[in-house]
Amino acid sequence: MEESVPAENRERQRSGGVAASSARWERWLRTVVVALASIGIGYLFFSNLWWMLPPNFGCSEDFQFEGENANGLCFWVGTLSGEPRTVLTSNLSSAPLGVPLGWVARANGVFIDGFVEPNIRWLAYVIWGTVAFVSLSLILGLFSRLGALLATVVALELAIGLAGVSSVRGWEWAFPLMLLLSIALFGLAPGRYFGLDRLLRPRLVALRDRGSRVGRLLLALT
Repeated sequence: MEESVPAENRERQRSGGVAASSARWERWLRTVVVALASIGIGYLFFSNLWWMLPPNFGCSEDFQFEGENANGLCFWVGTLSGEPRTVLTSNLSSAPLGVPLGWVARANGVFIDGFVEPNIRWLAYVIWGTVAFVSLSLILGLFSRLGALLATVVALELAIGLAGVSSVRGWEWAFPLMLLLSIALFGLAPGRYFGLDRLLRPRLVALRDRGSRVGRLLLALT
């Protein structure tokens, strides 16, 4: 039977089979790599839920941001507020990777001082809920583009707010790499490779095709 098929056609069939096999292997590899990255970042956020549990979020009873009584979420809010501004305005060379972030850190400090600290008793629930949502979103692949976007916002705040802070010991690339990986996951929308978004998207596509604005919005977040 094979002899009746021209040699050129047989070669084309073999090449097509190899290409299809290679494509399957590459799709499988891409899915595994994206899943590992997404679950890894999700677990990073999950592991940070426990030191700032509601209702006090690890803070003292009077929610002190500085001094010996500053603990839990309040300690880190206080660090984002005060120390980055003084360090970066006096010594911009201490900024991570040599990038001068003085004015950005000062603006961030004003935001922390003027909005976050005065409202910490209810904003702490928002912060904790955001971290919880990011962890579940990226681990389960559910509304994963939204989860990656929120992870990007959190990583950006840490990268700017803790830039050049002398009391924070660690590798200077840590927060920038966390930020870059979160941005990559936002672009990839990991739930489209694994997880619950793969089951949810066909239903959202049907909603969008019927003219639903909610369906169009939710589809963009998966």
